[in-house]
Amino acid sequence: MTDGGQIIEIPCDVLVVGAGLGGTAAALRAARLGRRVCLIEETGWPGGQISTQGVSALDEHRYIETFGGTGAYYELRDGIRRYYRERYALTPDAQQAPALNPGNAWVSRLSFEPRAGAAVLEAMMAGPHDSGDLQVFYHTRAVAAEVYGGRIATVLTRHLENGAFLRFRPVYVLDATDLGDLFVYTATAYAVGADARAQTGEPSAPDAADPACVQNFTFPFAVEFCPGETHTIPRPEGYEQNRDAQPYSFVYTPRGPGAPAYRMFETAPGTYGAFWTYRRALDARNFADPRVPRDVSIINWTGNDFRGGTVVDRPVDEQAARYRQGRLLSLGFLYWLQTEAPRDDGGLGYPELRPRPDVMGSADGLSQVPYVREGRRLRALATVVEQDISAAAQMGARAARFEATVGIGFYPIDLHGCGAQATTIPTKPFQIPLGALIPERTANLLAAAKNIGTTHLTNGAYRLQPVEWAVGEAAAALAVFCLRTGRAPQEVHARPDLVRRLQLLLLDQRVPLYWYDDVPLGHPAFAATQLLAVEDVWGGNEDDLHFQPDATLLLGEGKRRIADAARRIQRWQGAAAADPDAGVLRPAPEDGSLPLRRDAARTLISLAIPQAAFPEPALPEAAPADRAAAENDAVMTRAGLAIWLGAALRAAIELTRTV
Repeated sequence: MTDGGQIIEIPCDVLVVGAGLGGTAAALRAARLGRRVCLIEETGWPGGQISTQGVSALDEHRYIETFGGTGAYYELRDGIRRYYRERYALTPDAQQAPALNPGNAWVSRLSFEPRAGAAVLEAMMAGPHDSGDLQVFYHTRAVAAEVYGGRIATVLTRHLENGAFLRFRPVYVLDATDLGDLFVYTATAYAVGADARAQTGEPSAPDAADPACVQNFTFPFAVEFCPGETHTIPRPEGYEQNRDAQPYSFVYTPRGPGAPAYRMFETAPGTYGAFWTYRRALDARNFADPRVPRDVSIINWTGNDFRGGTVVDRPVDEQAARYRQGRLLSLGFLYWLQTEAPRDDGGLGYPELRPRPDVMGSADGLSQVPYVREGRRLRALATVVEQDISAAAQMGARAARFEATVGIGFYPIDLHGCGAQATTIPTKPFQIPLGALIPERTANLLAAAKNIGTTHLTNGAYRLQPVEWAVGEAAAALAVFCLRTGRAPQEVHARPDLVRRLQLLLLDQRVPLYWYDDVPLGHPAFAATQLLAVEDVWGGNEDDLHFQPDATLLLGEGKRRIADAARRIQRWQGAAAADPDAGVLRPAPEDGSLPLRRDAARTLISLAIPQAAFPEPALPEAAPADRAAAENDAVMTRAGLAIWLGAALRAAIELTRTV
């Protein structure tokens, strides 16, 4: 407020509420696309899961080092590795490791300190912030919104430390909060808890819906192991009750029959590794630096999952009470580890465990805020259900194909709660459908985090770090696209021409839309192979995720691919724009034996798609010195043909007249 009591109003193109991974990704993408962006965050750090919530061992997938994230997500990953290389003395092996993993957690290819994640995100936002495109408001919470005619006019916020109010007047609002706060303030329809099988058709859904069945939240904590020292904390309130009810245990699923017990530092039979290294943030063996004399691990285990009820749609005092109980539960687990946990060398307790508040940015070493796995879920134009992504329902290498894909992800359906046991359902590499970001009614609100249109089950696969990041980028790109075109998100979703132009914008920002594990973002054929797959001109096979970009083509396959591209170009530009039935494309006896040569490919495309251009794909190093001879003589690779066809198809889409 001003001294006169008036509330300051701040206009912006895009208001992002919540600076978790989805919100930070959204703010960055919208600002980098040249819009005026305001980002508000209740805490003092960006990053959500990887920072204030303490889940800094990234839950990714086996392809992530080469494919499966957006370009900006790889900036984040690279920035984290660079943070440690530049700020710490590393051992020679660690310094030279291209895929440096500071913590060497066995659950993650990249584990690190939460404070490092926040610092890297701050650095990524520095450029847009300094240019004036991005304003960040920390310790600020949205408290109300004005909605007129189905559009959000203003969002009122309150500073949590000084009580000052600000009123934002945005064109678009992106809800990137963990609980879906803006859905409530704007009367936007949402779902909560478990869905009934009759509603979703999901095989693993319960018979009856249960709004109270929301995934457990957790307060992870950071500890350092200090041999010969004692750092036992005071016994927390309610310790005995929590110990027995959870129960505190080295067994990941303590109520599961026959589940193996982990050991602190040793790998027990039937387990994946040691309890200590599960989500270790710093592995001292990586460092030749006196600031890292010992390991630091983050404890995020079923033992500190809070099962005492949801905070969604509960009164503020009840929420506060449950968060307090959750903190006591985690402190109790730490106390159990220090006093009663079975030691690998016999006896009970590891009093050598020292809390590390500095790592978490908190007073007690617990995460600043809880790790919230699930909140309100948008009633969206599209809802992802179990059978869209589960391995049992999808027989091919990929999950169900979404025509309006705006991103990709891959993680099992991993549910923590609402019962005593965790649930894991294998999935196939999946896509993020555009409709899952868009409300049925509110015209200028988009979901940008874990709150998209999923079910209780599929939320368990779409809530993880790289997916949340991809959702945020997609929401931002959609908002910017709508600002550029003057179209509402609901209209974009309803029109294939607008959807495809949005997808081109995403591809330009290095956002993958389709699963090819051998055509990474930096490959010359990345955008082309993605577009051809999205257009269903040249999709992947059913057996694997490969495109095989360097493989050569036979003449017959080349003809078929060119004809398929010509048909799609006719869809966009009309029958006169291409000729998929050209005589030169008709089958011939030699099609199955002769290779497709570059000069022949150029001729075939020119006759079938007269307006086609021919971007130059890189020739193999072994090509003859004579460039002209090499071009005519070389056998066409799959990547080379894809680049030519992708360029022709893109040109047709971009020339499509939008009414």
